[in-house]
Amino acid sequence: MINIDQISVYDLLPPNAQADPTVSAAARALDSHVQQLNKEVEDLSFYRRLMQGRITDAEADERAWQDHVDFWDTTLPLEQKVQLLKNAKEFHRIKGTPGAIEDLITILFGEGKVEEWFQYGGEPGYFRVTTNNPEVTLDRAQEFYRAVESVKRLTAHMEEVILSQTESFNLYHGAGVHVSEYILIR
Repeated sequence: MINIDQISVYDLLPPNAQADPTVSAAARALDSHVQQLNKEVEDLSFYRRLMQGRITDAEADERAWQDHVDFWDTTLPLEQKVQLLKNAKEFHRIKGTPGAIEDLITILFGEGKVEEWFQYGGEPGYFRVTTNNPEVTLDRAQEFYRAVESVKRLTAHMEEVILSQTESFNLYHGAGVHVSEYILIR
């Protein structure tokens, strides 16, 4: 099997042409040009560059419009834009499910879990989201709400967002034992 990335024009020549010094020298001279062309052709593929993380911010914004990415913010970091573009088709496939909400929240805000109404005893048609990202406060609340709204079912309503926070702290405990005798002498 011939790998196009490592192809040599000299190797493609028949044996009688390889024996000719002029033809073989010309074929070897073409090798570097062919390899350069292969590299340039490889860079034409947007999805190959997307998977390698070699796209620009402007390309990400343009592709998001073309691929109809539901939640998009041009101020997002490039790494998050790349993750949204990689998952755009999957989001369209599972749109309206708790999994779609959880995946989007994970990309944008870190961890997130969706509980539907029957899991916590709420009203039918409602759900709540639990996240441990302290940035999901008033500063980014609108962004969080828009993100969830972009992938949830139209009949589902977000009841609340629970911000769970864990802190590590040192806990010290101690115990003491006092042993004594009480002697009464008369």
